[in-house]
Amino acid sequence: MAKSIKLRAKSKKGVVTVKCLMNHPMETGLRKDKKTGKMIPAHHIQEVTAKAGDKTVLDAVWGGAISKNPYLSFKYSGDKGGSITLSWVDNKGNSDSMTGKVK
Repeated sequence: MAKSIKLRAKSKKGVVTVKCLMNHPMETGLRKDKKTGKMIPAHHIQEVTAKAGDKTVLDAVWGGAISKNPYLSFKYSGDKGGSITLSWVDNKGNSDSMTGKVK
C-alpha cells in the first residue's frame, strides 16, 4: 500500500508527543452502497503499534468503530534525536509503516 501515514514527534522536557494521521477507509461492514443496495464489506485497521528504537511504546487493537482516516496522538518518555516507527495492519492483511525522527 502507498504511504498512508503522516507522522510528527516532538520532545519537550523528556516527554515525546507523537501525532499521526492514517489514511484508511475504515468501513464497518454495516453500511449499504447507495447505488447497488449491497453491503459494503468490512475494511478497518485492527492493530496499531509504535516503537521507539526496540521499545514498544504503543500497542492498540482497533475495531470497526474508529472513524475514516483516523488521527492518533499519544505521549511517552523519551529523548530528542531518536526515531519512532508507527505501523498498522488491517483486517484484509494490508499494512503500512512510517519512521519519523523525534525533534
